[in-house]
Amino acid sequence: MKMGFKTKFALWFWGLFLLGIGVLLLIFTLIANGKIGYLPPLEELQNPKNRYASEIYTSDMVSIGRYYRKENRVGVEYSQLSPYIVNALVATEDVRFYEHTGVDAKGLARAIFLLGRSGGGSTLTQQLVKQIWSPRANNIFERALQKPVEWVIASKIERLYSKEEIMTMYLNQFDFLYNAVGIRSATQVYFSTTPSDIRLEEAAMLIGLCKNPSLYNPIRHPERALARRNTVLNQMEKYDFITEAVADSLKALPLEVKYSSVDHKQGIAPYFREHLRLVLTAKEPVRSNYPEWNLQQYEIDKEEWENNPLYGFCNKNKKPDGTPYDLYQDGLKIYTTLDSRMQRYAEEAVSEHMREMQVKFNREKKGKSYAPFSKDLTTDEVNAIMTRSMKQTDRYRGLKKSGLSEKEIRAIFDTPVEMSVFSYNGIIDTIMSPMDSIKWLKHFLRCGFMSMDPQSGHVLAYVGGPDFAHFQYDMTSTGRRQVGSTVKPFLYTLAMDEGMWPCDPVHNVEVTLIDDNGVEWTPRDTHAEQVGDTVTLTWGLMKSSNWISAYLMSLFTPQQLVRLMRSFGIRGQIDPVVALCLGPCEVSVREMVDAYTTFPNKGIRTEPLLVTRIEDNNGNVIATFQPNTHEIIAETTSYKMIYMLQNVMDHGTGVRARFKYNLRAPMGGKTGTSQNNSDGWFVGFTPNLVSGCWVGGEDRAIHFDRMADGQGASMALPIFALYMQKVYADETLPYEESETFDIPTWFDPTAGCK
Repeated sequence: MKMGFKTKFALWFWGLFLLGIGVLLLIFTLIANGKIGYLPPLEELQNPKNRYASEIYTSDMVSIGRYYRKENRVGVEYSQLSPYIVNALVATEDVRFYEHTGVDAKGLARAIFLLGRSGGGSTLTQQLVKQIWSPRANNIFERALQKPVEWVIASKIERLYSKEEIMTMYLNQFDFLYNAVGIRSATQVYFSTTPSDIRLEEAAMLIGLCKNPSLYNPIRHPERALARRNTVLNQMEKYDFITEAVADSLKALPLEVKYSSVDHKQGIAPYFREHLRLVLTAKEPVRSNYPEWNLQQYEIDKEEWENNPLYGFCNKNKKPDGTPYDLYQDGLKIYTTLDSRMQRYAEEAVSEHMREMQVKFNREKKGKSYAPFSKDLTTDEVNAIMTRSMKQTDRYRGLKKSGLSEKEIRAIFDTPVEMSVFSYNGIIDTIMSPMDSIKWLKHFLRCGFMSMDPQSGHVLAYVGGPDFAHFQYDMTSTGRRQVGSTVKPFLYTLAMDEGMWPCDPVHNVEVTLIDDNGVEWTPRDTHAEQVGDTVTLTWGLMKSSNWISAYLMSLFTPQQLVRLMRSFGIRGQIDPVVALCLGPCEVSVREMVDAYTTFPNKGIRTEPLLVTRIEDNNGNVIATFQPNTHEIIAETTSYKMIYMLQNVMDHGTGVRARFKYNLRAPMGGKTGTSQNNSDGWFVGFTPNLVSGCWVGGEDRAIHFDRMADGQGASMALPIFALYMQKVYADETLPYEESETFDIPTWFDPTAGCK
């Protein structure tokens, strides 16, 4: 009997259908067994390689920055997500999210018939798989081949993770543009908030980006972003996540974005963050990598590597898989000692005073052909400084690498071009040559400031310059400048530790010393007070008398002073010469503050501590840090020094803090001014804070011509005073002007003179 057409068609149809099903089953079986396409190993599915930025926190738990290489991603837990985010995502991207097992039947059908178009029906799980494991497809055919692989991986993901974990991974992975990778970064960049505190309309806007972040970019296309936000709100109403009244009221609101760009040059404590980055990623120093002229730095770095667990932390320590920590993608949480309030006060104090000093400096140099340099420099000396600065620029190195001659490079540097330059009143668009721009920046004074707790070693505030975006050289830790008279407390400490007393008498007369080469050295003293009279050592330090310092230097050898300064933590080059008593040595602000902790801390020096602990991406503590302390001098010696340094503040070169800034707290300190007013210093301490500041030009040849403006009491002390005013005014901080030094009642600074 002959089969009819309908029967033949039915047989062929069902035969082909069953064959198609069989082929599909075979394909999926081969994919599942890794025979076709790329299927991640089970271990990778169980532990996706999430690359998270490391985050920096202050001691009062304020997030102040992140370290990342390409993606500014910080992970969050599901419990940290606002229900607004969760509901908006489900309503808009995958309404059957809680029902399917990775592949939604309706979505699958839509993906087959609308392959390659927007809105292909992928579930959140499939989108997650695409984000992590699928390379970018170049055409719809490549995308068609990727789809089955993603379905298989999505099904496996659904068996390995809960719905909450899948949603969290998706939100942590998504790129919301502008270096906002992940929902945590997105809420910060677009709304200056967190995933837990975000408002409903804000959540709707962010989730709207998931469809196409470039198309609905709220910065470039606010109208589209607004329309997309309202679409999300409509979806939430449609699926009963919000009421019609709520949806209508929120759709009536304008699009309000509080955009803040992610830039490591901006935000709080940029100098500290950069210094910490260099410390954490430091490599073991190799002698051959240091030039002959910088061997002292090799010794410093070697000592840090061997004795400081934070120095080179990422290269010294290994993850469970045996590889070193990667600061830029391992999602470390770094808890620093900084106090966000005190850091803000330090930055404000620096900004206020440096603006004022810049006005004075510009006024003094205005109309001077030699500006910003000293009038004592010759034209050849100025040209040498400018040429050296030119060769230190990235522009010069790039031109040199491209093969241009020195003459050709100089011609480029002398050719005016359009550029933007820094000013305290904002960026200025102008036309000038690169050489003139170098000189322009040299007009601006630089500074360094650090404040720390002398007992715990916690660095509470750190400012390395006036503006990190334009002056990135760190004058707190990296820069070294002549310390001038701030070195004198070390000399007086040497005398006190050898049995002398603050009230010991000495003749205030010119002193001539003979150096190791038999050459006479007679320091000049600008103080004309009580010449020829008998004064006390307290008076000598209070007035910063060079003659009294020279007298004390005559009682000891330069080598003795060098050894003591080394114990105080001064690690740079120190020449053992008789003139050392006046501070020609170059020291960093960090080292000076470190050294002065010895005085209020009963003779024990406490090294600065930058970090208290570090956690991995899972919240496990992987390192804790404690301060290093060193017993330097006798306890009674520290009491003597506190007494004399208090007199400096009450009656001597530091008295400006009293009469101009009205600081009444017990405090000690010392000003310092190097030759020609090139460096202005002040280091001061209260019972529970030690703070130091340096102010000067980029080059030593850039300085005030007048002593009145160029001395440490004018250039550096005001930053300390402004900072302390702000600290004492903040009642949330544990510092009060009523605090007193912990000196026993039996101690009498004049006892040794009776």
